[in-house]
Amino acid sequence: MDTWSDEAAGRWLERVLAGPSADEAALLLVEGQAGTGKTRLATRLVDGAAARSVRSVFVSFSSSGATVTCRPRPKTAERAAAGSAPQQPPAPADLPGALAPLLERRERFLLVAEDVHRADRPALELLRGLLDRPPDRLAAVVTYRPEELREPGLALGRGAHFPASLAVLRLRLGPLDAEQVRELVAEGLGTSRCPSDLVAHVQERSGGVPQVVADVVRLMRESGDGRERYSVRDLEAAGVPPRLAELALGRTAALTERARHVAWAAAVLDEPVEADELSAVAGPDGGEGTKALVEALRAGVLREDTEGRYGFFVPMAATAVYGQVPGPVRREMHRRAATALGRRHPVPWVPLARHRRHGGQTKAWLRAVEHAALQCAADGEHQAAIDILERALSRPTVPPAARARLAPLLAHSAVLGLRSDQTVTVLRQILDEQSLPAAVRGQIRLDLGLLLCNQAVAGMQGWLELQQAVEELEERPLMAARAMAALAMPLLSTVPLERNLYWLERAEKAGADSGDEEARTAVAANRAGTLMYIGDPAAWQVLEQLPSQTEDAACRQHVARGLCNAADGALWLGQLGPARGLLAEGVDLAARSGATYVEQGARGTSLLLDWAEGDWSELTGRARAFVAEADTMPGQGVDGRTVLGLMAISRGEWQQATAWLAGDGSRETDGSAVPHVAAASGALIRMALVRDDVETAVAEASMAWDRIRDKGVWVWAAELAPWAVDATLRAGRRDTAQGMIDEYEAGLVGRQAPASSAALNWCRALLAEAEGDPRAAAEQYRRAALEYAGMPRPYATVLATEGAARCQLASGTETAAVVVELTSCVEQLTELGAVWDAARIRAELRAHQPADEQRPRGRPSYGDRLSPREQEVADLAATGLTNREIAATLHLSPRTVEQHVSRGRRKLESQSRQNLSRTRAQRPE
Repeated sequence: MDTWSDEAAGRWLERVLAGPSADEAALLLVEGQAGTGKTRLATRLVDGAAARSVRSVFVSFSSSGATVTCRPRPKTAERAAAGSAPQQPPAPADLPGALAPLLERRERFLLVAEDVHRADRPALELLRGLLDRPPDRLAAVVTYRPEELREPGLALGRGAHFPASLAVLRLRLGPLDAEQVRELVAEGLGTSRCPSDLVAHVQERSGGVPQVVADVVRLMRESGDGRERYSVRDLEAAGVPPRLAELALGRTAALTERARHVAWAAAVLDEPVEADELSAVAGPDGGEGTKALVEALRAGVLREDTEGRYGFFVPMAATAVYGQVPGPVRREMHRRAATALGRRHPVPWVPLARHRRHGGQTKAWLRAVEHAALQCAADGEHQAAIDILERALSRPTVPPAARARLAPLLAHSAVLGLRSDQTVTVLRQILDEQSLPAAVRGQIRLDLGLLLCNQAVAGMQGWLELQQAVEELEERPLMAARAMAALAMPLLSTVPLERNLYWLERAEKAGADSGDEEARTAVAANRAGTLMYIGDPAAWQVLEQLPSQTEDAACRQHVARGLCNAADGALWLGQLGPARGLLAEGVDLAARSGATYVEQGARGTSLLLDWAEGDWSELTGRARAFVAEADTMPGQGVDGRTVLGLMAISRGEWQQATAWLAGDGSRETDGSAVPHVAAASGALIRMALVRDDVETAVAEASMAWDRIRDKGVWVWAAELAPWAVDATLRAGRRDTAQGMIDEYEAGLVGRQAPASSAALNWCRALLAEAEGDPRAAAEQYRRAALEYAGMPRPYATVLATEGAARCQLASGTETAAVVVELTSCVEQLTELGAVWDAARIRAELRAHQPADEQRPRGRPSYGDRLSPREQEVADLAATGLTNREIAATLHLSPRTVEQHVSRGRRKLESQSRQNLSRTRAQRPE
């Protein structure tokens, strides 16, 4: 058996204790380095023996001696029925004394000798003697660390003899594979909190050793309690687990001085290397290098991998030892490491830059940083390039000439990777330096502007940077065309659409005049996105002409961006199917060209698509994880926050909805995209109307409508218009509402926007309803529902259908059919998880329930169970709604709601109204 397996050990135990081989002697050698689960496995075997009524002797060796525990055979049912005395817990004994009576009785028993690498010579002699002439019914398990054996490869030392009558097997406990590490990390931190890159780093740094993985997870959990998403930086910040650090430092301290230098060299290199490189970094050895390496291997400090390279027994242990290397020695070793790595082909620039820096070789370090960043960018690893360049440029001692070379590399990778606040700070500091040439300054400013527009809620700042970049890039027309194309993107509310189209026209001319393929592709990609965002049918023709099959990496990135922007635009238009197709194609191109930012943005669009299409399963968890990942990129996180806010409203979670839609900078309208701001405004208006706060609703509606009017892109009012018109009508401003509808309709002329077409019909329905014409209103609602269903948008379909049904009930037509329809709406909303909406419609249904289906007079007895109404109130109370808000939802008085909540808390023994649903879920039916 070559790999760790509970099942394999269990089969062995079954075979030797109860199978055909039960009368034969058997030995299982369990080999594994520290932390691989030997103790766990041995304990399971002892428990397995007890379950089979077999006695066991457990011997645990340590530096202070041996601890022997005897576990008696459990009593049989007959003896227990006879009333024999209770069994006492096993008592410690010495090993010979524990074995003697078992050997005399010649009964089957299990002997477990744990950690025999720590056993003294008399104990090893006893074990060797027992196994040399084993009794027939002996089953023995011996566990050990191979790296700490006195005699390499010999678990019981020299002189051990295994006769033919002894069945011997060896079980090697290896590291966990990727899936096992993922399961262990997910169990400790939560599945949704563990991105794949974090799991990969945990596996690499822990070596897959189960105990190390568990300790690392515990450190991360304790240092990041309550975090929505963990990252590789959290792993680095957690440090080395104390258990591993003690083991690594203890083993290293026990080495001779020369072998200790080899261990230090391995810690400085922090990667598996060939023996000659390790010896070179350790220093002049006078022929002793091989002996020192062998000593470090036998002491378990280093290990050899399958490719004949040498590194620490657990990669993370190198960090603990590195911290103990004396400064002058560490510096010299880094210099020797740089020399050794510089001889490799190809040169590994990333680790070489680290060694140059720690070796104090500043000029060589900066050259290596430049090569490393270029290498990472060429490989599509822009985040790695950002990390390297940020560390370099954040040092004030870097000469101006070097900063002028490195800063454009950082700016370029930051646009394609994922920015950090430090990136923006570093780039601003560099732009403040007067020594930079204008063209270099313009190149940096171009990427900074893109960064601020795309990844931060600082759109207007980015816009201004881009405008200035156009002036500074006069001598670089290709880059100037890119800046103009970026200025054409229409998402900012503070820039009128006419201005965006002006820059688009200039960008197209500049791109055409340049004769450069990348410039033309960048402009075409932005043109496709711009036209799609505003609902211009010409967008589809531009998309077809994008060079999606290009082999040029830079052009592929532009095409990927254009496709994903177009997908986002199609989403807001209500063209959900085409949006899915564009998104899939764009993500594929982005992945192949290393455009990490584009991939991340596409994830946000995918969340919004899932919300629109009603794919709400686990959507909240995915959106939360997305927002957590974007904690330094607020512009990226807006998609997730929008989804979370809209989902919270459907569940009646007003406080959470307000926090997601209007908190933490979400309402910075000069930097946020107009579609998101409009959707948030519509949701906030709806919540205000539910609270009967018409004044607040009208104020929000007025501001949001003005924002759309100033921008001039009416297709983005789809999530706003029905609620804004409803608020205006509720305030008694019918003429104003009519004017809004007329303005909206005029703004949609010539646009392809199914969502706005449906919203316009919804607005007309509201107006007809307010004018006392329920039949006309029902017809308009039905048109809206039909359009929503065709997208498909099931949640919006249900809301529009509810409006139609409400109007039909008011007109007294087809009441029975309408009740059936509303019942179906409740079922659909419940399936989605929209509990507040379901409760609203359920309350409406009760008022129109047929007489023969209504509850008979008198109060039925539910005992300690909640009545249907109490359960309904409990569910809404658990979302955070106040009694008054629940009363408005269910058409009850606040006093009645208060009584239901009180009875629900008493029956469910709940101390908090927020725990009512949770308590219900935990109680048996």
